[in-house]
Amino acid sequence: MQVIEILREASKRIYENVKDLAGTVDAAGDFGVGAGGDISRNIDIIAEKTVLDYLKEVNFECTVLGEECGRVELSENPKGFVIMDAIDGSANAVRGVPFFCSSLAFATENKLSSVTDGVITNLSNGEMYWASENKGAFFNNKQIKVHKKDPIYKIIGINTSGASIDLMTRLNPIYENYEHTRHFGANALEMAMFAKGLMDIFIDLRNKIRIQDIAAGYVIVKEAGGILLDENLNQLDANLSYDTRISFIAAANQGILDEIMSKINK
Repeated sequence: MQVIEILREASKRIYENVKDLAGTVDAAGDFGVGAGGDISRNIDIIAEKTVLDYLKEVNFECTVLGEECGRVELSENPKGFVIMDAIDGSANAVRGVPFFCSSLAFATENKLSSVTDGVITNLSNGEMYWASENKGAFFNNKQIKVHKKDPIYKIIGINTSGASIDLMTRLNPIYENYEHTRHFGANALEMAMFAKGLMDIFIDLRNKIRIQDIAAGYVIVKEAGGILLDENLNQLDANLSYDTRISFIAAANQGILDEIMSKINK
């Protein structure tokens, strides 16, 4: 089996196992702080176990880097890393807000830039976004591209959850100049929707995002033709470490990137 097929099947199994849990008492629980630093909920544990069980079933030789479980060695000779946020948007999932997803990626080396395959599944409806390096990005079975034309409405995705006063002051010109800003509570799914052309730019400058949140979105956005940069407008890259926290900007084209950055960099 190809790597992308393994990730897609694992993602499908997560959906089947958690689709009826969202918003129920069984979704919650407190299982302590996971490897990523957040409280692990029952729905997180079930989703991660689903992936780990499947990878063992198909004997996929890899090292898993999970949001909750941490580093799990599934082989003495791993082919690479499976980067797993089995539930991105756990707060939405526990409360029953229908915007949460699974994010699975595969990297050949200990760098974000070595991610070759990624799958993001909207766990409220089973819709799947996926990509493999140099093979394009897809929504279910239809190829997708970022929005390149001048849109009727410019939609700005921007994550400011827990942002500092200084950062909010810097970002304020966006709110003053654009009516249509969005954040839904699951970065991975928002990156996937950006790749589908539903937003023109997605910004997260909080320096809080973990690799698990962005790895699948990284390759999907790249294969959909998007621009991915760090806060210094350099090509986005980072180590696959649990200590790594990053900021990023995903833009559909250079024009929208220049337009937005000119406002917040004054």
